[in-house]
Amino acid sequence: MKKLFAGTGLILSTMATAMAADTIKIATFNVSMEALNYLPRGERGQVTPKGSELMAALASQHQQIKNIAEIIQRVNPDILLLNEFDRTDNNAIALQKFLTDYLAKSQQGQAAISYPYYYQGSVNTGVKAPIDINGDGKITTPQDTYGFGYFPGHFGMALLSKYPIDHTNIRTFQNFKWQDMPDALKPMQPESDKGYYADEVWQQLRLSSKSHWDVPVIVDSKVVHVLASHPTPPVFDGPEDRNGKRNHDEIRFWQDYISGPKGNYIYDDKGVKGPLSLDAPFVILGDLNASTTDGDANKDGIGNLLAHPSVNDPAPSSQGGEQSKPDNPNAQYHTAHWGMRADYVLPSTFGWQLTDSGIFWPTNDSPLYRLVDSRAASSDHRLVWVELSLK
Repeated sequence: MKKLFAGTGLILSTMATAMAADTIKIATFNVSMEALNYLPRGERGQVTPKGSELMAALASQHQQIKNIAEIIQRVNPDILLLNEFDRTDNNAIALQKFLTDYLAKSQQGQAAISYPYYYQGSVNTGVKAPIDINGDGKITTPQDTYGFGYFPGHFGMALLSKYPIDHTNIRTFQNFKWQDMPDALKPMQPESDKGYYADEVWQQLRLSSKSHWDVPVIVDSKVVHVLASHPTPPVFDGPEDRNGKRNHDEIRFWQDYISGPKGNYIYDDKGVKGPLSLDAPFVILGDLNASTTDGDANKDGIGNLLAHPSVNDPAPSSQGGEQSKPDNPNAQYHTAHWGMRADYVLPSTFGWQLTDSGIFWPTNDSPLYRLVDSRAASSDHRLVWVELSLK
């Protein structure tokens, strides 16, 4: 086994020969395994700097985590993005424990599952900025962090793969500044021409609330670009709509990145400029926190991405989602329990042949409903998957 360190994240590789596949299943799952969920409700917010609550939960064979692992084993994706999995250290110890103590062990009779390749890079959540973002005269956590979080790595992301990752060519965009996006939706003071943020703050703010990743995965000797992110929820703000505008522009980032010269302004964390090659197969995935029909997001952001000529929207659905909100005509497409499509797997229109898609959301008369009957059972989000074959 060979360990490689690239940038700020550990990448583990067994360098095994890539398996051949007729189809490949790619999924995203907001597992809601950030540290706050493991504290009693009255203690939430009292989080230790390194997220030891998650480590303690993983060590205790926590039932919620076992249920999450069972869902993953039942769907058995080949490539899987986890949202809201804390990055507790540079060595991905918590992630390794989840892989070995949960996924690699049978849950309720399901076949164990192995992901010999993974990537868990750093994110902006919990990273304290050197500036007073909220203007209260002091720099504190989480009010003055680049992304809302109680410690660096809070609400992190992790990519798991059965196929080799091209470690050398991973691109991350954690440090890309919001102001450097042309025509960025700069938050403004209501009924004023003055920016919501002080000028020195706006000049330093990063676009990504977590990060944007372009992770090349080698499938049958072909390179597929996994474009992963987790934009901020477009709520918890005021009339300036600072979170709504940031969510819009975090989603718009991918739209520009796959649009050739339109994305020439983009630079990665190594200082390399430029977008994704126009002929590179990709899949955009993650909890995008936006819907064209439900919720509070600026619908142009997600709408323009779904309408992009290079994006194929499989529109996965489930009977469980439809049953959960019988009065909502969009319910079959919902991926979050409160009634919204938030999580996406969007392959490119070229390079792939779509074969199937779905959302893991059992109906309430199913014996598997125990896995989703509450947030405490697994997550307030559902695992979303798409099955593809490479052309």
